[in-house]
Amino acid sequence: MIKKLSISVLIMAMQLSVFCQYPNVNNELDKKIKSFLKGNADSWNDMNIPIADGKILYDIIIKNNYKNALEIGTSTGHSAIWIAWALSKTGGKLTTIEIDKERYLQAKSNFKKAGVEKYIDAKLGDAHEIVPAIEDSFDFVFSDADKYWYKNYFIAMDPKIKDGGCFTAHNTAMKGSGIKEFLDYIEGLKNYKTTIDTSSRSGISVSYKIDGKQ
Repeated sequence: MIKKLSISVLIMAMQLSVFCQYPNVNNELDKKIKSFLKGNADSWNDMNIPIADGKILYDIIIKNNYKNALEIGTSTGHSAIWIAWALSKTGGKLTTIEIDKERYLQAKSNFKKAGVEKYIDAKLGDAHEIVPAIEDSFDFVFSDADKYWYKNYFIAMDPKIKDGGCFTAHNTAMKGSGIKEFLDYIEGLKNYKTTIDTSSRSGISVSYKIDGKQ
């Protein structure tokens, strides 16, 4: 009896935890996005982030009123939908880059189903080439592509990140495949304040640009 009760309590706690991870619903778009995310909660594999990490990105954008975001590594669009959801509140837009055509097309379909397509400019191509060529400035960047290239992505984006802006990177708890090199580099910069959000099981580094001078 006690064992059955404990299992029931655990299931309820897990359900409550997932429920609390979604933002409050205030309009029809919120309802559509939340319904899509919840309806597909068990199908976000293929290198997508978990729900909790999506909420972390959402909260950073809302808290800082960011409006111009870049995502490096779309996969099939889970993180992009969370970012676009936040940008729908701040009046912003997301540019997201994916190298794999199949994932790119699936992401585009997901954006439309979630109702966020007008907040996203999805690009198909190699981020190694696209990121250095970008001329726009950004106040939010999320890197979740090839980990060994994180440092290079950051160096290419640094001049384009506005003062007060934020560079975030996923899977930084791994400490391998270039992650350590990236973290050592960015944590050594005086004009960035970097922390690791440990509420993410994968680890998300959050680096705020204090000013443009190193």
